Amino acid sequence: MSLALRNEIDITVWLAGGSIADVAILPRSRPPVMRLFAGRPASSVLSALPRLFSLCLVAQQVAYLSAAEAARGEGATVKTVQRRVTAIVAERLTELVRGLFVGRLALDGTSAAAVRAVMQAATVLGGVASEGDRGVAMREAVSQIRSALTELGILREIQSPEPGRAPAATRLTSFDGGPLSLPTIEQSFLSAADDLDVVGRLLIEGASFSGAPELHGRIPETGVWARRAGREQIVPLDSGPAERLKARVAEVARLFAWLDGAEGDLEDGVIASYSLGTRRGAAAVECARGRLYHAIELDDEDRIVRFELLAPTEWNFHARGPLVQSLKGSLLGAGPRGQDAVRTLVGSFDPCVGFSLNFHEVGRA
Repeated sequence: MSLALRNEIDITVWLAGGSIADVAILPRSRPPVMRLFAGRPASSVLSALPRLFSLCLVAQQVAYLSAAEAARGEGATVKTVQRRVTAIVAERLTELVRGLFVGRLALDGTSAAAVRAVMQAATVLGGVASEGDRGVAMREAVSQIRSALTELGILREIQSPEPGRAPAATRLTSFDGGPLSLPTIEQSFLSAADDLDVVGRLLIEGASFSGAPELHGRIPETGVWARRAGREQIVPLDSGPAERLKARVAEVARLFAWLDGAEGDLEDGVIASYSLGTRRGAAAVECARGRLYHAIELDDEDRIVRFELLAPTEWNFHARGPLVQSLKGSLLGAGPRGQDAVRTLVGSFDPCVGFSLNFHEVGRA
């Protein structure tokens, strides 16, 4: 069995005149690779994760370690938890910056160098398994990220990059004036309050749940937009591409402020672990894409009996999920700006996963 996962999602938007009549999503191909670990020592899985996951690897490692500890009835030390949270924050910041400035926005030389600097510095902060005093290296890494974010125009938690300093400012301006008018829908968000329900379903239903998750009729959104709604305790009325990009910029600034010691609190449940009975445990990690879940059952010799995983992408790109609900019934502006706005909206749901986007007129397929 090949261990390769096809991470790209195929999205087809059906147009009827100037509106979106329907949206079809072909999900990622995800072989049941977790079953390959059955019978293997739990300690052997961590080294295999880099070969399986190219997206949010630090989050995957932390989720696995935390779930295995919960299954054994163990608890991580305060210092270990702090090191893991720092690694998660560094990876999240890096993925959000990369998603903002690579691929969907034009990169000039200065921006490309700044993005590379953030990615290099984050590797210093992202060592989940590393021990010892890393104080000097971490301070240098934070200083490097500060300089890079300054070059990109993201200096503090603001709703827009500084005009003239970041390519995102020009991009955001292009969405003013409504090239994409979204319908009013009831938004639902995944949070730490859903964790026990999710991991319970994950262990009972396995792949049938993780492939198309649903909570009692809800298919909630997870990620930057959900974190903003939870932090501000309100549901923003405008959930268009420009507002979502601004929310991502603001989160990058908040994450850096936390790394720099200027921000005391992150949102609840960055890492949460749960003991689920004899030799069963689970963990949830708030990564760039949203809430990631691992659930594990071990035998008495610490071998894997069952290992289940639910990625944030499966909520956001569910065939009846938040993206589809947001787009259906939308009105598009004339010309390429409308389709470009749709592309940006799709990308705003997940800064990491690749996707193809095609438009067809109803009746002309």
